[in-house]
Amino acid sequence: MNYIGSKVKLSTWIKKEITKISNGELHDKVFCDLFAGTGAIGKLFKISVKKIISNDIEEYSYILNRNYIQNHKNIPNKDALLQELNALPPQENGFIYKNYCMGSGSERQYFSDENGKKIDAMRIAINDWLKIGKIDNDTYYFLLCSLLESADKVANTASVYGAFLKHLKPSAKKYINILPSNFELNDNAHEVYQEDSNVLIKKISGDILYLDPPYNERQYGANYHILNTIAKYDDFTPMGKTGMREYYRSNYCKKRKVLESFEDLIKNADFKYIFLSYNNEGLMSEYEIKHIMQKYGRYDLVTKEHQRYKADNKREYKADSTFEYLHILYK
Repeated sequence: MNYIGSKVKLSTWIKKEITKISNGELHDKVFCDLFAGTGAIGKLFKISVKKIISNDIEEYSYILNRNYIQNHKNIPNKDALLQELNALPPQENGFIYKNYCMGSGSERQYFSDENGKKIDAMRIAINDWLKIGKIDNDTYYFLLCSLLESADKVANTASVYGAFLKHLKPSAKKYINILPSNFELNDNAHEVYQEDSNVLIKKISGDILYLDPPYNERQYGANYHILNTIAKYDDFTPMGKTGMREYYRSNYCKKRKVLESFEDLIKNADFKYIFLSYNNEGLMSEYEIKHIMQKYGRYDLVTKEHQRYKADNKREYKADSTFEYLHILYK
């Protein structure tokens, strides 16, 4: 998934730094990914540590991590179930088609008509299968995660869902084919939450806390509202030209509240090692972060230059690269 703030390209560097500082002993560690997003870092550590605690407030993120992190045993008949979903006839009057496809008269074009109808058919079937006991919870989240990621591949957007394109781009014209969102198998149980990070931090403890909060004013609930709608598949009235839904507004995206929220989080964290990934252009400065973290233990910092995230190919910025800061606290 093309995701703002994704740490996929930085994951090898992040794991190397975390492993080095924790003396390479990960097998007995509880690792918490508190702002998990698509789960890139949690997935990287899943088979290396004793337990992953994963959390994100967004519904789509919970679905992804519930599959990739908490699921750790084989899903019976998963290929047959995916084939059955792909073979379903289109749903002619479903929520996605009615509200986010041009042919329905909605004037929104997040998906082609055919893909919107197919997403509806698959989403309804996954719900129905859970209700009648055809699938269990683990299988439900596997199938739903697979649908979200497959729908994202045919979405008619530049990247995020804050707006749709006027004309269907080539990838959006392709017929959706649901592919498996396969996860790592292991013997360890893991935990996935969907809570406010500053609330959850008071309920959990462990060894390594990895923090990757939003670093600017763009709210993830707005940028990925369509994925939340597919995940929830509830009944609401989409708002405005983009069909937005009500969404969670994080204090980490608010200049006046971010420092207070961050210090509250660090103060209440019952973890030995705390790592904060943060962009050099974020709402909190390098100095402000250091000032807060060093109140609670020994502080260190490592940096890495990397390619800037862009929603499309336009040169919207002066520089093509940016710096990722990995702030380190031995609490």
